[in-house]
Amino acid sequence: MMITNSSSWVTIPENSDFSIHNIPFGIFSNSDDTKRIGVAIGEYILDLSVANHLGVFDHLSIEDVVFKNEFLNPFIDLGKTITNDVRLTIQKELINDNSVLKGNTKAFVLQSDANMHLPVFIRDYTDFYSSIEHATNVGKMFRDPENALLPNWKHIPVGYHGRASSIISSGEDVHRPMGQILPIGEDKPIYTTSKRIDFELEMAYIIGKSTNLGETLNTNIAEDYIFGKVVFNDWSARDVQKWEYIPLGPFLAKNFASSISPWVVTMEALEPFRVQGPEQEPDVLSYLKYSGKKNYDIKLEVALQPENKAETTISNSNFKYMYWNMAQQLAHHTMNGCNLTVGDMMGSGTISGKSPDSYGSMLELAWAGQKPIKLNDGSERKFINDNDTVIMRGYCENETMRVGFGEVRTKLLPAKNN
Repeated sequence: MMITNSSSWVTIPENSDFSIHNIPFGIFSNSDDTKRIGVAIGEYILDLSVANHLGVFDHLSIEDVVFKNEFLNPFIDLGKTITNDVRLTIQKELINDNSVLKGNTKAFVLQSDANMHLPVFIRDYTDFYSSIEHATNVGKMFRDPENALLPNWKHIPVGYHGRASSIISSGEDVHRPMGQILPIGEDKPIYTTSKRIDFELEMAYIIGKSTNLGETLNTNIAEDYIFGKVVFNDWSARDVQKWEYIPLGPFLAKNFASSISPWVVTMEALEPFRVQGPEQEPDVLSYLKYSGKKNYDIKLEVALQPENKAETTISNSNFKYMYWNMAQQLAHHTMNGCNLTVGDMMGSGTISGKSPDSYGSMLELAWAGQKPIKLNDGSERKFINDNDTVIMRGYCENETMRVGFGEVRTKLLPAKNN
């Protein structure tokens, strides 16, 4: 029997991101402020601690402290055999009219009545630069348009080590950062507020299995080390970045904040949406070669909402465009023996498509300020204004199912007085 949303005794709205096929994991709290693990289903959150007390997971013998936890890390560390069993057990319970969960008012909380929190403790975070369209656009703007890509770009998944402590969950506001900037036409920098705050449309994946120092991964097994994915807004201060990035790359322009969606969608839920990636030319080195479909058809959109105004969709992109896939990124990340830890996060880098309306940053959409974007209220933007809210959404969809990530929503507040 094919499972559909209508198979469930929980009412699931049409086109819900949180369908019976999804079952994403997150950390929530409600009136008692206790953080714990839940899964999203329709407009509700299933409290896994309550489900465990009711015996739903008795066959797995999971201690309740795993579910009553402020982070998913101990749960993820149980391993995919168990975490996927939990996911499949929940699916079965939601279509079983005799389930102990049915009618239990303590087991379900409306998402609108809950507070969502950062889902994982992120000790380490790496950001890649894996969209050839984005890298080409940036190269055209700031270097020779005829040689937009640097010589190494098609040979290695370029990345840098980011700041994990400033990764925040959807709904937490960000202040415009201060920074050191070199004004146009000047030869000495000034300390001032960044005037060019930008978003970067990315996806991030959560490491689900640790490795030892000195251990390497190949592309055949790399995906076994990924628990799931989130939508990721890697905030950027472009004027700070322009001055600081040579010779060591991004620093203060990137580490003031990065926002993620609160629900972690498992790789098992994304399995039906695998697609072939773009052709890689020239041939990559042997440790980066792979077989099979390693990209995913995940539709992405960005909306910009001025304060007290309606939002305007300004970009429609897709994760399938990525030149370097996740398996290649992890193979490269560990090829020197760098170890991974459960809960580590890897950012995809800005995701841009081939058409101007699919670019993944204001830098590209407004082409460094030369082509301002017009919003529905008639105003224009070259970069993000104070009190603007950036909203990113992502979902997969085919003829029979929809699996979504919800949204990551962040408001840019004015700079704090210094």
